[in-house]
Amino acid sequence: MGCTWSQEDVVKSAPEKSSPIGKERETKNGNKDKKYPVVGSNMIMKKKSHGTSATPVQNKLRWGVDFKTADQICNYNRHLAEHSGYYRKKHKFLKEIEKCKQEDKTITFYDSNTGKPLYEAPKGRSWDDFLAESRAHGWPSFRDEEVIWDDMRCLKNGEAVS
Repeated sequence: MGCTWSQEDVVKSAPEKSSPIGKERETKNGNKDKKYPVVGSNMIMKKKSHGTSATPVQNKLRWGVDFKTADQICNYNRHLAEHSGYYRKKHKFLKEIEKCKQEDKTITFYDSNTGKPLYEAPKGRSWDDFLAESRAHGWPSFRDEEVIWDDMRCLKNGEAVS
């Protein structure tokens, strides 16, 4: 995810741009007084009534994503994410990417529990770059400029949480 990259990694992967890490950025609400990434306390991920959340994931997830798999990843998992390549088996997702790529549009990715927007990609890179980095990581891979920081935080260890 975007915030697990060091400033050096971001610069290496996008040499034409400087890293947004630690720079003032505008949120969707127009706030400009924050530095990004926004670091949150480990208390964000303390045990709650449903793993690390008060509720399970939503019943109807986009792209035919399996409820049980998503709930395990989002609420009972603190290490890694879905199995590598899982997203490539979601044909509805791949069709939407192809459509957005052809129309030169971005896709917004939402929190599976709350439905709040977390990422909009690709930004600051091409669809081909987004897809290549996602294939290399095994799941959709986001850069800091693609993060919608209003509901995202990074823990000190680099873990991205919402």
